[in-house]
Amino acid sequence: MILLQEEENTSATFKISDSVENLTDKLEGWLDGLILILPNLILAILVFLLFLLAAKYLGRLLRNVILSRIRQESIKSIAIRVIKSIVILIGFFIALGLLNLDKVLTSVLAGAGVIGLAIGLALQGTLNNTFSGVILSFLPRIELGDWVETNGFAGKVEDINLRSIVIRQADNNFVMIPNAKIIEEPFVNYSQTSRSRVIISCGVGYSSDLERVAQLTTETIDNLFKQNKNEDVEFFFQEFGDSSINFIVRFWTDIRNKKEVLAAQHRGIIAIKRAFDKEGINIPFPIRTIDFSNKLSLTPTNNDQ
Repeated sequence: MILLQEEENTSATFKISDSVENLTDKLEGWLDGLILILPNLILAILVFLLFLLAAKYLGRLLRNVILSRIRQESIKSIAIRVIKSIVILIGFFIALGLLNLDKVLTSVLAGAGVIGLAIGLALQGTLNNTFSGVILSFLPRIELGDWVETNGFAGKVEDINLRSIVIRQADNNFVMIPNAKIIEEPFVNYSQTSRSRVIISCGVGYSSDLERVAQLTTETIDNLFKQNKNEDVEFFFQEFGDSSINFIVRFWTDIRNKKEVLAAQHRGIIAIKRAFDKEGINIPFPIRTIDFSNKLSLTPTNNDQ
């Protein structure tokens, strides 16, 4: 029994020492390999950093020189991003070649087909937004700096990237809307036209001279907002309301964003109200009448007979 225990202890000691020796040999081999590859590693890192700097300055050069003739900022932005990505990828591949990892890269790319298919199926929405971003970048109907209204949001276009369009709202908050939403849903671009038609709604009392109302409103707006050739101030009565005869007046003015629309309506409403007050034309408002004629009987009744 004693001899068997001694043999087991001896074999266990041999196994542990062999494992430690193997681990030491591997660590020494890794260290020797690292020392041998260290010059190439440093050179690969330097090459990759040089390509990063080259991509940065190449982007500036493209924006200031080559792409300066392109008016649309979104096209410049997407083109610069694509070119910078290509330069960085070239630097990455060269760095792998310096580390003698080009064969490993080839094996990885060979097996990337199946993985790419799985990722493509899982990221259909993201890929859709990416392609939509490319389309938006070349779409002349929406550019950086435009004031747009879409998907329930309105604001200035700050950025168009491969995932979303960034809009700065009037309250200075940013909204990121997926590119696919912009492509699929209607949007209003206030900045694509230098002039737009503004509409003001109002109503006058039933006792008003309607012809005089129409004439006075048209003259007031025409004096306030200059109408160009083929542009007119248009006045239309619309309906008999509960307490007023309602109308709209439409006119043209310089509009580039939603704020200018509100400003034009603001000026027009003040001018119309001032003109109506001067002529004694009443702009009615809803009135509620409470009838107290049906008084409750306060005479006591005796039902206990």
